[in-house]
Amino acid sequence: MTTLAVTGHMDLTSDSVSLVRAALRSLLTERLAAGPLTGYSCIAVGSDSLFAEELLAAGGDLVVVVPSEDYRRNVVGPDHAALFDRLSTEAAKVITLPFEKAGRRAYEAANQLLLDRADGLVAVWDGQPPTGGGGTGDMVQRATAAGVRVFRIWPEGTSRS
Repeated sequence: MTTLAVTGHMDLTSDSVSLVRAALRSLLTERLAAGPLTGYSCIAVGSDSLFAEELLAAGGDLVVVVPSEDYRRNVVGPDHAALFDRLSTEAAKVITLPFEKAGRRAYEAANQLLLDRADGLVAVWDGQPPTGGGGTGDMVQRATAAGVRVFRIWPEGTSRS
């Protein structure tokens, strides 16, 4: 069994979504051909949710990691709520971390859980250097330092808004 986690930019342009979706589909189909696949995602808007949708469509098992008890209520925006709820319902498992409020500590703990459980990290990442703020580049750097294989997804023509 292979276990992948995802990190990625939340601000993909609308034209980029289909490019990223196709690249994710290709990677996940390839990984599933080798055997059962489980994916871990916080199902944030953008890359995390695209990964989760493609994983489920390909036949993989989704594990949702919710960073805090108030995350759905206070962080998930109205434009993302229906997708967040659907993905949570379709997940094989939902893990809610024991933080009352969303914030840096909760997000860092969620990212650590993703890395601890994953054989590989799917990074929908523009390749820009880490900022030290816990973003996608930082997660890639942490994965690399921990010896976790990184699968970078950034098809030609992809951009951020």
